[in-house]
Amino acid sequence: MSSPSRLVEILRNKGALAPEWAPTVAAVDRARFVPDTFEVGDRTVSRSADEAEWRRMVYADLPLITQHNDGDATDGRVAFPTCATSMPSLMLAMAAIVRDGDAVLEIGTGTGYHSAWLAHRLGEDRITTIETDKALYDIARHNLRRAGFRPHTVCGDGLAGVPGRAPYDRTIATCTVRDIPYAWVAQSAQGGTILTPWGSSFHSYSFATLTVRDGRATGRFSGRPAFMWARQQRRSYGRIRDWYHGERGDLATTTIDPRILEEDHHARFAVGLRVRDAWPLLSPADDGSDEATYWLFDDARTSWATVEYVPGRDRYETEQHGPRRLWDEVAAAYRAWTDAGSPPRDRYGITVTADGQHVWLDDPPRS
Repeated sequence: MSSPSRLVEILRNKGALAPEWAPTVAAVDRARFVPDTFEVGDRTVSRSADEAEWRRMVYADLPLITQHNDGDATDGRVAFPTCATSMPSLMLAMAAIVRDGDAVLEIGTGTGYHSAWLAHRLGEDRITTIETDKALYDIARHNLRRAGFRPHTVCGDGLAGVPGRAPYDRTIATCTVRDIPYAWVAQSAQGGTILTPWGSSFHSYSFATLTVRDGRATGRFSGRPAFMWARQQRRSYGRIRDWYHGERGDLATTTIDPRILEEDHHARFAVGLRVRDAWPLLSPADDGSDEATYWLFDDARTSWATVEYVPGRDRYETEQHGPRRLWDEVAAAYRAWTDAGSPPRDRYGITVTADGQHVWLDDPPRS
């Protein structure tokens, strides 16, 4: 039967387990932080139905979804994940910024599993973790105590940090933000590090890693993480019918192949810098034609757009409806990126000051 040693074996085989974290992964039993029923991939795993399979998934290197829709079980709603115990190899990649003796602020306690790792490695008095959701906070606190850990746990607004425990050498967010709060910078020690999933509604698959000096934080983007959103900055969710109700939009054509915006990570990142409050959905046809409809939806639920991809063509029909011309916005952002030479994401950086955040290309501003 699967056990913590199996998870250690998997992570070692993948080259993901740094020696300094091996004792922690072995000692902190993930099963103590996982409910009896969770989702993995597109299926539900139940301990009561099949304990062997439940344990196999618990000790797998996979993210396990433990909550949907902020815990609201209302029928008929789109089920979007709002809490998980993250993929252990990804947790280790984030934990690589930690050094012995660090004081760490964790934004988003979730199930408490990552907090337990930090407490085991650094000592629970060095760890402060904050969770917005009261129900999740209670579960995590229970999980941590059952596993023998008592880091400083707070229920409150994670974007505000925990000033009473500052300064922090490392701030690690386990949720995606579109605007990095200056509170995290203000509560960081000189030379401290902030690591957070970052992005926009259009593209949210980047880590931002920043170093804090003299009241400002500067860093770069990397990785391809997929985390839940911070609830205060969340993008919209829904079905096509929540935006489209059979109305006709304005027709035109484009020479931009919409699949590029789905498949090219660098293009999608760059477009997301300019179109921050709308998101795409590529919907392939189900008739074997290889055709597809590329949808765009705004967060305010006022506008939509489509691009109809047909193989072999070099011009595609577009349709736009609502006060915004979403495809025109996306096309302009894409062309601005190609006109700049299609720079890859690693040429971009970010600076956060008391005046807000600024994303730049190649070199940070001097002032």
